[in-house]
This record gives sequence, structure tokens and C-alpha cells, in this order.
Amino acid sequence: MAKMSFADRLKRLFGGKSEDDDFFDELTDILIEADVGAKNAVEIVDALQKKCREDRLSGEDAVVSLLREHFLTCVKGVDLTPEPGKVNIYMLLGVNGVGKTTSAAKLAKLYSDRGIKVIMSASDTFRAAAVDQISMHGERLGVRVVKHQMGSDPGAVVFDAADACRAQGGGLVLADTAGRLQNKEHLVNELKKIDKIARAKADEGCYKKILVIDATTGQNAVRQAEVFHEAVGLDAIVLAKYDSTAKGGCLITIGRELAIPVAYLCTGEKYPDIEPFNADRYVSAMLAS
Repeated sequence: MAKMSFADRLKRLFGGKSEDDDFFDELTDILIEADVGAKNAVEIVDALQKKCREDRLSGEDAVVSLLREHFLTCVKGVDLTPEPGKVNIYMLLGVNGVGKTTSAAKLAKLYSDRGIKVIMSASDTFRAAAVDQISMHGERLGVRVVKHQMGSDPGAVVFDAADACRAQGGGLVLADTAGRLQNKEHLVNELKKIDKIARAKADEGCYKKILVIDATTGQNAVRQAEVFHEAVGLDAIVLAKYDSTAKGGCLITIGRELAIPVAYLCTGEKYPDIEPFNADRYVSAMLAS
């Protein structure tokens, strides 16, 4: 039996209870199950309940409208547009298995279609599969891939990709990085080295650090955001493996606790299945409103 969506549980809640303390307790549980997180769920519902009492608001339309307002204050979009004629570097971060390399390929397709010269940097030099995968995407998309031997310094790959970008008159380097959280300290140190090189090689204001998270992993995605944000400071999120039935609450938590905006949603497996993030559409899909 398929698990009920957040919106379906919300509708069932309004159909079965008056808006008393039990109602708001159950609403808190629904938010927690939607991956908003216990602390945030309690705080959001407490504020919601207080507002309803003060303004004497009741009914599904009023409560959902307030919930929508709360969500929209938490989650924000950001536009990532490379500056023409400059060296732009977007470093893609994330743990293995979230769809990072595939997201890099989708971004390569998206920006190439806009007329931007894209170079993909195979900076995950620890997994042969990652280098092979990004090379395959590069061939299919007609996008140049800069790569070194396995086990080589990933920062050196970014360095060479940035030089190639400058030599062609500017464009965008999409750097795919390793994501082995098993050894957090080693990963963080490695990322800091790449970060230092990318910051030095990109033109001013043209370097972005983008975390790819999996929409199906819930609170694990929040923990990942915390680790990577602490390590290098994140500029944006790409939400992979998302469709309108995903619970989606992890973005509410990430926005509320870490204030990291969202750039793109990946909605399928094909290259065109990526779209700029729109907070209003996202929240509407979550609430089915």
C-alpha cells in the first residue's frame, strides 16, 4: 500500500477533527513525518496555533494558508547565471549516490543550451566509476571533460579546467567532487583544498558551491547540508530525485536552520529533467494547493 502524501494526510486531518490541541498535535506529527524535523515542526505549529487563536482563524483554507506562509518564509530560490566572458566555477558537492554526477550533466546540458561554454571537471578522482560516468556524459552532450589519472589531486583537475576555461575566453566549469562521508575529517580537508583552488581560479563573484541532495532521504539530507555548509559554506541546493509526491520537508528545514537557498529541482532521469526552483510552486505541490 502506497504511503499517504503530506497533502493527503493534511486533508484527512481536516476531515476528521476540530481544531483543538489534539488537532495541532497531529499536525505536528504530520510535519515530522514529512521530514520537517521535530524541533521545526513544534515551532511552526506553535506559531500557527497562536496565530489562529489570536485572530480567531479556523477551517482548512485558513490553516493551510498560514502553513503556506510559514513554509514560504523558510524556503527561498536563487538564480545561478554564469557571468559571460568570465571564469565561473560551480563546485558540486554531495555524498555518493545522491545523483551528483547526473545533476552535473543536467546542468551542463542546461547551460550549454543557453550558449554558455561548459567544461566538466572530473574532480572525484577516487572513484573510477565517477570519472567514467562524467566522461560518458561529456561525450553524449558534446561537452569537454577535464580529467586526470585515478588517485590524483582533485584540486589539480579543477586548476586545469579553470585554465582551459580562461583560454577559451570564459565560460563555466562544473566540478564534480568526491562525497565520502565515512571519513568526515578527510572529506572536509579535501574539500577545503579544492575550495581554496577554485576560489583563486574563478573570477570575482563567479564561484559557487552547490550541494546536491536526494529528495527521498529526508533528515539525512539535512545532516549532509550541515556537514558541507560547515566545511566550505554553501551557496545553493540542487534537489535531485524530486517529483511532486516527494515529502519535501527537508528543504523547509535546511532553509529554516541554515538559510541555504535552492537553485534547481531534478524531476527525472533525462538531461532536460531539471528546472529552476520556484518556492511558490514547490510549496503548492507539497500542500497540493
